[in-house]
Amino acid sequence: MRYGILGTGSYLPPAVVTNEALAARTGVTAEWIVERTGIHERRFCESGQATSDLAGHAARRALEAAELPAELLDFIVVGTSTPDFPQPATAVVVQAALGADKAAAFDVNSVCASFVYALDTARGLLTADPNARYALVIGADIYSRQMNFDDHRSAVLFGDGAGAVVLGPVDDDHGILTSRLLSDGRLSELVKVAGGGSRSPLTPSSLLAGEGLFTMRGRAVREYVQQVVPDLLCAVLKECDLTVEDVDLVVPHQANAVLLRDCFSAAGVAPDKLHLTCPFYGNTAAASIPVTLDDVVRRRGIERGDVVVLLGVGGGMSAGASLHRWAGTTAGLSGVGDAERAVRS
Repeated sequence: MRYGILGTGSYLPPAVVTNEALAARTGVTAEWIVERTGIHERRFCESGQATSDLAGHAARRALEAAELPAELLDFIVVGTSTPDFPQPATAVVVQAALGADKAAAFDVNSVCASFVYALDTARGLLTADPNARYALVIGADIYSRQMNFDDHRSAVLFGDGAGAVVLGPVDDDHGILTSRLLSDGRLSELVKVAGGGSRSPLTPSSLLAGEGLFTMRGRAVREYVQQVVPDLLCAVLKECDLTVEDVDLVVPHQANAVLLRDCFSAAGVAPDKLHLTCPFYGNTAAASIPVTLDDVVRRRGIERGDVVVLLGVGGGMSAGASLHRWAGTTAGLSGVGDAERAVRS
């Protein structure tokens, strides 16, 4: 049996953080941010919100779109690198909030590639278990709490959010056609939060030293993305005897609009096939792919049979691609989603 996406949902916090606001905090100009990232604004969560709260909102919207009660879920997989706690898993907090008592729930952390990893994990579990039918896959992150705002090159990129999809059985010609995951641990220093684990527990002195904050070697990450993305896209298409011309939609991890346009143009993807939400949400890490997919679904819809590629790159370094033949017709659920903003371009 093949499995595909039956419903999508997303949630973005209401608080909009403009480039002007970040520029004052980071010491750069609003124009500098747009020129280098293509980002105009992003959302930051409220003080009382945790990752599971954002994830729960997105999950309910995905379940509603799929017309599936939470009690029928067999698995809940949350992709995140900013969990509520070191333990237990954020997924079990979401499970309790949804009342999905039947579901096994756990987290996956491949940083910004977490959603693609979680999606493939859920598909594998459903395929392996003859008694299972439905999985909820969530990408959710709150990066505003671990950014170093003295590092303007990374601080201007990130926002908070959550996105979710419901996976379930579809006919054999549709759904997830193939996927590919890869990692290179030799590059693990490129994207990192050094403190807080068993190697370097956080202490008052390490907190003051900034070891609990996010760091990224931007130039090296860019080079990795430029190298990996075209090869990964080509690999999943070749496995299914498809070409770039056969693709109807590419939904990438929303790292940086300037980088993404350049990278996918070099891979032969036409601009109208590449959907971006980072200009108005920023880089929402594990949330960015499902948030952007939900934006497409609610804004203009995806036709049954469309070839859709989800592709993410994250710390580790890790990357993953998931190739879909869309299983249903979604002609815009409500005209527009949360992404309807004047900065759209």
